[in-house]
Amino acid sequence: MRRHHQVLLAAAGVIAASAAQGQPVDGLYVGAGAGGNYRQDQGDYIPPNGGSNAAKLRTDEGFVGLGSLGYGFAGAGLPVRIEIEGDYRQNHIRGLSDANVATSGSGTLRASGAMVNAFYDFDLSSLGITAVYPYLGAGVGYGWNTLHNVTLGFSIPGLLTSTQRFNDTDGNVAVQGIAGLSFPIAALPGVSLTAEYRFYSVLGNTTYTGTQTETSSRFASLNFTSSDRITLGDSFNQSVLIGLRYAFNSAPPAPPAPAPAPIAAPARSYLVFFDWDKAVLTTRARQIIRDAADNSTKVQYTRIEVNGYTDTSGTPQYNQGLSIRRAQAVAAELVRDGVPRAAISIQGFGETHLLVPTGPGVREPQNRRVEIIIQ
Repeated sequence: MRRHHQVLLAAAGVIAASAAQGQPVDGLYVGAGAGGNYRQDQGDYIPPNGGSNAAKLRTDEGFVGLGSLGYGFAGAGLPVRIEIEGDYRQNHIRGLSDANVATSGSGTLRASGAMVNAFYDFDLSSLGITAVYPYLGAGVGYGWNTLHNVTLGFSIPGLLTSTQRFNDTDGNVAVQGIAGLSFPIAALPGVSLTAEYRFYSVLGNTTYTGTQTETSSRFASLNFTSSDRITLGDSFNQSVLIGLRYAFNSAPPAPPAPAPAPIAAPARSYLVFFDWDKAVLTTRARQIIRDAADNSTKVQYTRIEVNGYTDTSGTPQYNQGLSIRRAQAVAAELVRDGVPRAAISIQGFGETHLLVPTGPGVREPQNRRVEIIIQ
């Protein structure tokens, strides 16, 4: 009987631990990502000259990188994460979009931000999906835009050439929306591959000071160099990123048990394991219950005990109810497999009688179980 327990513990422990790696995050985690950034054209306004310029600042596709530190509250029953993030984006400047004059541009537009984000993780394990976990998020913070070695030029052929140069930084409130997928890596407990789409914007106007040089081959009075200022409107960025996330509070898979010797007599005790915070029977659990039901016909018994247990994550009151629900699910399956309901007794022991001793608040796959005892 002991050897039978070892086989069940090893098989169910590996399955449960692999699924737990991708579940909503509980505790501290770190993340990083990188990808491409598309920056929409920005409106260009020059207040010192009065009025506005319909031209827009144009950029090429660029890149984005970010790092984050966060905390997940799945242990409290909330699939929610809060994190702080630092990000950086860079796009090369092509010039101004103005159909009336010839334009040119060079330099880079560099954007950095400090954000506070909130996420909601979707756990699809009740549907049998544990390979991917979708999430949605939103963030608010502050973003800085830098015009680095930027030269903007426009000309009216045969009349005037104007060149603006900027090396300046300004910032404003920033917001973002996030949609992503995380893919747990079974071989690396706690590590998930992430794929994200982000819409990021620095709201309102940002203003940059530089110089303007105008030259004219026709009118000498138009030749001058003066200070200049350019004001840009809202910046809108669309980014696609690939990254990695590591959750520190992730249990490694249970080590494999040694191969058991053949068992001559039918077993009188069986262990059925459950995913974290679940009372849903897996395919493997149904097989174990079927074996118990079949073997109950081969031995004499007076009653069949079905005892439910949980690990120590969650409150004792919640765990007591969860252990009873697990025992009820196993008893119902035994009845479907032909065991008389009157022969079954059900008990729930919550987080007491741990199979693997742990401290409070620990997700231990081998403690999330129901034991079937044929008396």
